[in-house]
Amino acid sequence: MKVAIHAGAAFTDEGSVLNSLKKNLGILKNNGVKIYGARRYNWTFNPIFEKLGTEAVDLSQNLNSILPNDAHTQRAIFSSGRFAGEPADALQEGQLYPLAGRRMALLEQAFDDHQLELFIGLRNPGSFIPKLLMSLPEGERAEIVRNTDLSCLSWIGMIEDIQDLAPSVQITLWSNEDTPFIWGDIIRALTGLDDSTTLVDEYDLLATLLDEAGQNKVLALSNQIEPQDKSVLHEQLAQIFEEHALPEKIEEELDLPGWSTEIVDAFSELYEQDLERLGAVPGVRVLKP
Repeated sequence: MKVAIHAGAAFTDEGSVLNSLKKNLGILKNNGVKIYGARRYNWTFNPIFEKLGTEAVDLSQNLNSILPNDAHTQRAIFSSGRFAGEPADALQEGQLYPLAGRRMALLEQAFDDHQLELFIGLRNPGSFIPKLLMSLPEGERAEIVRNTDLSCLSWIGMIEDIQDLAPSVQITLWSNEDTPFIWGDIIRALTGLDDSTTLVDEYDLLATLLDEAGQNKVLALSNQIEPQDKSVLHEQLAQIFEEHALPEKIEEELDLPGWSTEIVDAFSELYEQDLERLGAVPGVRVLKP
């Protein structure tokens, strides 16, 4: 069986992945896919992760037993934005999600008879870091700022840790900034569905960011009978977005004191370089428009 872990990150899909999986439940059932959300994470995974590094964990009893054992199910998907780490721990030890590698190593060991896949939507650190810091209590935020060189933070360290500690885990990444244009690609990759599979809500996320004229253009594209080349379709969607995006839907205020536009721009450039670098790493797949 293939076991897929959708691990966030924080401030990316905000539950949209699980909602999309539920909307397409009929398609998934017909293709031998079962999904599990926050409740399964809270009841099963979180208690084990809390013991990580403090005492022996009975992996076989606690985790192997949760996998479906019917002959029809070929893929189990577990979705929670907390798999890589709790938000309060997502910026510790001078790294983004420093616990992710150890957590994935634990899951790799627990599911050693199965193919484990990890799916994470990344976000520009220029916006991720201030949002994360502002979500923390003031004392914790001040301590992190005081003891961490924020300018050195990137997603590279997290991925390197996962590959070092859980080398057999296949990793699929995407940029949250690209998500509206590749939503169908993300869901099909996560579920293992064929590229030609039609999804219920493939363009819904993009439509929420557009004015009425843009929504109508997206609807017209989605209703086309003849399948289009994927790269051409992505270009068309990007053009519609450029022409019809609602400013109030895409502009974001970053409230962290001292966090300037220049800082965001510098992180943006490094972020693009990191995505290119990660896309060339064996065992890592980066989904792009």
